[in-house]
Amino acid sequence: MQNQESAIVFDEERASTYDKRAAKLAPLRDTLHLLTRLILSDLPTDARILCVGIGTGLELIYLAQEFPQWQFTAVEPASAMLDICRQKAEEYGIVSRCTWHEGYLDSLPASAPFDAATCLLVSHFFMQQEERRKFFSQIASRLRPQGYLVSADLASDMSTLAYQELCEIWTRMLKYAEYPDADIEKFLTAHGREAAVLPPHEVASIIASSDFDPPVLFLQTLLMHAWYTQRTSSVGDKP
Repeated sequence: MQNQESAIVFDEERASTYDKRAAKLAPLRDTLHLLTRLILSDLPTDARILCVGIGTGLELIYLAQEFPQWQFTAVEPASAMLDICRQKAEEYGIVSRCTWHEGYLDSLPASAPFDAATCLLVSHFFMQQEERRKFFSQIASRLRPQGYLVSADLASDMSTLAYQELCEIWTRMLKYAEYPDADIEKFLTAHGREAAVLPPHEVASIIASSDFDPPVLFLQTLLMHAWYTQRTSSVGDKP
């Protein structure tokens, strides 16, 4: 994919406060991480994991501690976020197991296929469905046959009353995490404009059409939905 700018520019100031605010929502994050661990627990002891849009590295640090021989490739276009991820890796003594790529997936150097990929709160920034489909296809092309994908994104049918009600609770959640009112308003107005908030079945369909088996929805926390799937075994390797 060509450079795809997200709806939020993670400058140094925003990156430095990201984890502090996220810490107040740790129970939601920890549930996602635990379930991801269980889904990937049958991978080889020396598995290679591709983390797309790693941000400050929360899932990487968690998985690296749970699986001390896994190797990680972290892809992140925001330098301030990737710097924090590197700092954390140094603090936890896992730098030797990490490869860093500041940029997008299309510029990641070729390598041996990965055993699994994580992509958390990334793909909804692709507003066009075809671009989103190509993005998932790029991930699939980096995986071995039957390699796992764990993906999480905002998803909902924005035309429904249920969406409006969930947005009210979502707003309370952001206030609880001490986000400024101006940021909360920006987040909400970005839905459908800068973040493609689609009905969950449509997101699942996009993933399934991108060289993956039909994904399994394994978690919903308000607007965030998480799926896991595997690369279809019949797909040939792509360049």
